[in-house]
Amino acid sequence: MKKICVYGKGGIGKSTTVSNLAAAMAESGLKVAVVGCDPKSDSTRNLAGRRIPTVLDILREDSGGQVAFLGYRDILCIEAGGPEPGTGCAGRGIIAAMQEIRSRQLLDHRDVVLYDVLGDVVCGGFSMPLREGIADDVYLVTTSDFMAIYAANNICRGIRKYAQSGSVRLAGIIHNGRSSVDNPLTVAAFASCVGSNVIGYIPMTSAIGQAELSRKTLLEAEPEHPVSGHFRTLAKAILENSHSCIPTPLSDEEVESLCR
Repeated sequence: MKKICVYGKGGIGKSTTVSNLAAAMAESGLKVAVVGCDPKSDSTRNLAGRRIPTVLDILREDSGGQVAFLGYRDILCIEAGGPEPGTGCAGRGIIAAMQEIRSRQLLDHRDVVLYDVLGDVVCGGFSMPLREGIADDVYLVTTSDFMAIYAANNICRGIRKYAQSGSVRLAGIIHNGRSSVDNPLTVAAFASCVGSNVIGYIPMTSAIGQAELSRKTLLEAEPEHPVSGHFRTLAKAILENSHSCIPTPLSDEEVESLCR
C-alpha cells in the first residue's frame, strides 16, 4: 500500500488536488482510498457526490454505523470530521478518528491511500500522520503567494522534526496555479532551497469550480479537459516518484527574501 499525505495552508486547494488525484489513480485501475483529515469534512464531497457522515459523528452517536463509503470509480471515502464549531479540538478529533479507522481495518486491501490534512502542524492532531508514520510520503500544495509558501515552510519544519525518529519524508511540492499572481520560479526556488522539487503543476481554470458545483471532480465532469490531463500527469509522477528527502526549512527571513 502506498500511503500519501497531502498538506498545505487552508484554502490552498488540497481537497481539489487530492480528489482529482484519487480519480486519476482509480482510472488507471488502482484501488484507492481518500481519508479527509480536515474538520470541514469536505475532502471527499466531489468523489462521493455528497457530504458523507464522519467518523466522529458516528462515535458521538455511539452507533457503530457506517463510516466508509464508495464514491467515483469505487474510491473508498472516509471523513475524520471535527468537533462542533467553537467547541473541542479538531486535532484530537483526528487522533480519535484514526484509531477507529485502524480498529475497523477499513484501509486493508487498498493500493493507495491519500490523506488530506490541514497544514497546521503546530497542533499535535494535524501532525499525527507525520508523528506516527501513517504516511510514507508527504506532498505540499502551495501557490506562489508568500503566506502559502510560509505555511509550506512551517510544514517542512514539522516533517524534519518527525523524520529524525521515523520514516516520513518530503516527496515533492505540488504547485497550484490558482494564485492571481502566479510565479512558477518562486515555487521552484522554494522547493530547491528545502531540498525537494516541484512534482507537478496545476493551472488555474474555472472548469474546476464548475465541476465542484456539481459535486464532481474535473476528471469526472470533463475528462477531456486539458487540466484533467495535468492531474493524470501528476498522479503518474507521484506513483513513480522515488525521490524523497528530509527537508531543510528556511528561516522566516529567508522565506520573505525569496518571495520578494
